[in-house]
This record gives sequence, C-alpha cells and structure tokens, in this order.
Amino acid sequence: MQLSLDTPVRYIPHIGPVMAERLSNLDIFTVRDLLYHVPFRYDDFSLVSPIARVRPGETVTVNATITSIKNFFTKTGKKIQEAVVTDESGKLTVIWFNQTYLLKILHPGDYVHLSGKIDWFGNKIVMSNPAYELGTSLPRRQAGLHTGRLVPVYSETEGVSSKWLRARIAFLLDSILPTMQDFLPEQTRTEYHLMELSQALRAVHFPDNKEDIERGRHRIAFDEVFLLQLAAYEQKKNWEQTQRARAFAIPKTDVSSFIHSLPFTLTDDQKRSLDEIAADLTRPVPMNRLLVGDVGSGKTVLAAIAMYIAHANGMQSILMAPTVILAQQHYETISKLLTPLGIKIGLITSEQKENGDILVGTHALLTKQKMFDNLGLIVIDEQHRFGVEQRAKLVGTNKVTPHFLTMTATPIPRTIAKTLLGNTDLSVLSQMPLGRSIVKTWVVPAAKREGAYDWMASQMKKTGGQIFVICPLIETSETLLTVKAVKEEVERIKKRFPHVGVGLLHGRMKAREKTKALDDFRNKKSMMLVATPVVEVGIDIPNAMMMVVEAADRFGLGQLHQLRGRVGRGNLQSYCLLFTESSDEKTLERLKTLETIHSGPLLADVDLRLRGPGEVFGTRQHGMPASSAGGPHFKIASFTDMGTINDTQEALSKLTHEDPNLTSFPLLRDMAKKITIEDVSKD
Repeated sequence: MQLSLDTPVRYIPHIGPVMAERLSNLDIFTVRDLLYHVPFRYDDFSLVSPIARVRPGETVTVNATITSIKNFFTKTGKKIQEAVVTDESGKLTVIWFNQTYLLKILHPGDYVHLSGKIDWFGNKIVMSNPAYELGTSLPRRQAGLHTGRLVPVYSETEGVSSKWLRARIAFLLDSILPTMQDFLPEQTRTEYHLMELSQALRAVHFPDNKEDIERGRHRIAFDEVFLLQLAAYEQKKNWEQTQRARAFAIPKTDVSSFIHSLPFTLTDDQKRSLDEIAADLTRPVPMNRLLVGDVGSGKTVLAAIAMYIAHANGMQSILMAPTVILAQQHYETISKLLTPLGIKIGLITSEQKENGDILVGTHALLTKQKMFDNLGLIVIDEQHRFGVEQRAKLVGTNKVTPHFLTMTATPIPRTIAKTLLGNTDLSVLSQMPLGRSIVKTWVVPAAKREGAYDWMASQMKKTGGQIFVICPLIETSETLLTVKAVKEEVERIKKRFPHVGVGLLHGRMKAREKTKALDDFRNKKSMMLVATPVVEVGIDIPNAMMMVVEAADRFGLGQLHQLRGRVGRGNLQSYCLLFTESSDEKTLERLKTLETIHSGPLLADVDLRLRGPGEVFGTRQHGMPASSAGGPHFKIASFTDMGTINDTQEALSKLTHEDPNLTSFPLLRDMAKKITIEDVSKD
C-alpha cells in the first residue's frame, strides 16, 4: 500500500500488529510518529581505520573479512564469541559477550563493517563488543546504518532496539521523503535560515556530520513551536469570528468613584489590567482573558470591578471557584466591595444556596443554569481545575456568549505564556499591593529541625502569631493514605508543642468540619494548623505569621510560593520554613532560590529551567509533530528556548499579517487543523 504520514505503523513493511503494539509504548502510532522519533544521542563510528592503525582507547570502524569465529568459556564461566577478521593491512581479534546467536549470523568469509572500542583483553588488543553489519566492499557502500558513521541511538522499549528502529526509519526516509512537501513557506525558511523539512529529518536520523544534527534539530524545534502557536492563533481567530457577546458600556464616573472608595490604592499593574479588561468588555466579541497574579496581588478586586460593570449594564455575573473554602473567601471579599453599592451577592455551594444579583460558588453553580438567562460575565478562579464541558454548562442556553475572565495564582513562565496561551489574552499582576512585607524564607535541613522548632515556639510566644504546617500530598489527590500522614503529623506537632492548640485541615473533611477548623484558627482557638495543600488558595488569616512546609522538595517552586503567600498578610513580620530531608545538591539549590527570589513569574522561569514544563493549567497538546498524555511536550524544542519562541512568534505574525486566513499557504492551513490545544479537566 502507498504509505502516507498518517498511515498506522502496522502497515509499514516488517512491522505488523505485534511490533505496532510494542511501538505504542513509545507513543508511536503512525508513520509520522516514527519519523519524529528522534535520536537522543549518537555513537560516533565515523572514524574508519585500517586494522594496522587501530590503537587502544579509540572508537573506530573497520571493514574486514571474517576468517574464523567461535564460542569459548572464560575461567569464570562467561561465554565469549571470538572472531578474527582481516583486511589488507593486518588482522584483529573481535570479541562479544554472551551473544551466542552471532554464530548463526556471522560466518567465515563474510565481509563485515565493525564499529566499536579498541581495548586490551588480557595481553592482546581486541575490538570489544562492536556493532556489526554484513556488507559489500567499502567503495560501493560508504557508510552503513549501524557502523561507519554517526549512528543514531533512540529511546527503546522491550522488543524494540535502536538497531531495529534504524532499519525501519531508513526505509521510511527513502520511501516518504521524496514526495514530502514542506508546509513551511519558502520565505520563512529563507529568512530564518531553516533546512527543508525532508533534509532536516534525514539530518537528524542519519547525519553526515555534527553540524547537520544541529541544523536538523533546529528546524524541527522551530516547527514544533510554530505549529503550537499557529493552533493558538487559529483558535483565537475562530473564537472572534464565531462568538458574539453583549458589548458593555463602561460607566466611567461610577467606576472611578468605586475605585476611590477602596481602602487601598490600585497598583500600576492593576490599573493596566483593568484597562485591558474594560476594553474587552466594550467589544461585541466575548472577552477571553487570563489574569495571572501572585496570591494577594489583587485579582479579586479586578473581578469585582468587572462584575460591577456587568451589573451596571443589566447583566448577571458569576464567579466559580474550585473549593468551598475559596468560594467562601471570594463571597466575603466581593460582598464587602459590592454590597454597599446595593448589589446583592449570593453564595452557591453543595451545602448553601443563596440567590443574588451576582453569584459566587463552586461546581454547584453548574446545577443552576436556569438562573443564568441573562448571563454577561463568567469569572473562573484557578481555571485549570475546570474542564471545557463544565464551562459550557455555565453558558447554558444564552443567546450570546458571556465574557470570560479566568484567574490564576499559578505563576506562568513567560516562554510558556507566549507559546501556549496565544489563543488567550493575558494580563499579569507582578506588583504586590503597598504594605505587603517580604516573607523571610529559609531552607531547614534535618540537622536543624529541633532548633527550628524551638525558634517557632519562641516566635509564637513573643508575637502571638500563628503557624501553618503543610504536609505534601502523597498521591495526586487527597487519599486516605494522605489523611493518615497528616493526622500522624498532627499528633507529632501536639507532642512537640504541648502548650498550644493544634488544628487539622485536609481535603477529605466535610465542608462544616473545614469551616470549623478554619474558624478555630482564625479565632486563635488553635495557634497551629496542620494541613495538606488545601490551604494553597483561598485562606486569609492576617495573624498567620509563619508557613512551615514539610518535605518541601516534593513541591514545585510555584506551589511553594503560593503557600508562602498565605502568610505576610497582616502586620507581623512573616517567615517561611522549608523542611527537607534531602541532601541532593540540585534539590537544595532549587529550594534556596526561594530565599532570594520573591517574584512568582521569576520563580516560574527558574522552575521551568530546573524541572521542565510538566503540566501548565492542565493543557495538553495533541497532534503533529509531538503529543504526550503528560502535558505540553516537544520532541526537540524547549520552553526555555526564548530565541526560537521569539523567532516563531515573529514569523507567524508576518505571515498572518499579510494573509490572515493563510489562503496563500494551503499546506500550512492544513497543518493548523492537525494540532489543537485543549483544556483538560483535573476533576
């Protein structure tokens, strides 16, 4: 059959269903996937040498004829395969270990290419455990697939070796590349000095030199980032062309009076972000904006102003949060801000149903679509906790699409924002409100734990401040095992601090139990609160002056920064202690960045560089050229490569500026349909 890039791998000659099943373990399902299964390193077998010139320590290729081959046993019982090979300059002994099958493949008289290291074996020079290929004389065969060149080494799985992969990929390169069309316009390739796609694929798999590898990898990396940005562009264009919203009039005088009535002054970041939100609300296209800001940076105030504008235009607003704790926190904040203006705020949770002009709630809001017949604005906090279908339910049967404002305290690396969020408008709050003090942060090794406990006790006695103690999640969600661990920590803390009240909070507690635990802590009935990261968002205890994180090495820097943001909200000097049992230098170096960096965006960039992208907002990339069920994933490109990200963004901007619908670039337009960015619910 005629192979195409979308052909399932089982139809490639010499693969079939059994090998296709094995390839699936490497995320290889189609011809395209196999072509883009790029090597992770190369064995340099490019030095071809006459036998007489080989020296111990060299890695070389020799082309020779086998004169003898046999098995023999060492004194320790190891079975060794020994061959003697000759060329015009001399003879060489070749040995393999425990590969008895070779005697069925290699025979006296065979001409072979052998690549491996020259070493001493006893008192004689040998080539040890080389790669081999049966071949013809060298003038007719300059380099093989496995010898005599830079030889690609691939990620493998059981039953799938690099040698097997080389043969299959070489076949595809010969059969597919001659007819492959390059989807990237020639003007882009020329301007950014990029190889043609077919050249790049061949250079990555079977390079002639190391420069070829770099040029080929750069072209594929460029494609990966470019296509992801193209998909984001197409999604945004489709949103703007197909969705219609109510254009709001901005009551500037009233909004200005409301802002002046606040008990604090908006930061420059807040003012800029508010201008961006207000401009979106005046358009007949629904706003699709993500507001990013550290814990305590003032996101909720901006949401309240947007809701006020919607209310002034006779439209409903809702704010949905992932937890009851966070929903109640938002309800209290929004009520303080908007109730004095005659706006009734309602709270909807699984245990409480209270109607209002503006509704704040949890998933329970999804059961109240009938109340949303005039919905103009949807605010979603920590938006990665909600899936596409859940948000669609909120829209319900509205004739127009509501404006969407999503918020997160999860710091986003700038490179990921540029790459993944091209379909979303972005506002960033990097400034903290006036009066917020720096939370002094220290990494505490095991040897200093007892001293830290003594100091914690003295600080509570001296200041009357309270302490959070956070235990890591043992599983990805709060399981019974996690609850057991946090309960054990409570008992340990009670024994170590016998004269203060110690509370407990975890995600598997009932809503009223959580509320009581928080109320006891807020009212100082308990001075220490042992919790899982359920406190990461939505808890505001001004008297809490210390955040203690157990096994801090199990957290990302962004999450540790969010936990740290739970303290320093009152008048007391606040502290964050990061307990760790780890002695790994890289781990300690990563944690110590929190001692000197107090900016969420900067920490996000550091975390990206040290730990990789992982999952960002639960986004998952699908399609060409790479996909991964674990989140945004590239075969070659890196989210830390700002140069390539800037180049691809610039290249896309130039193409779409002159041709917004890519009418002149049909291949590129087709590629845009093969890759999407979709939100994945974590619930």
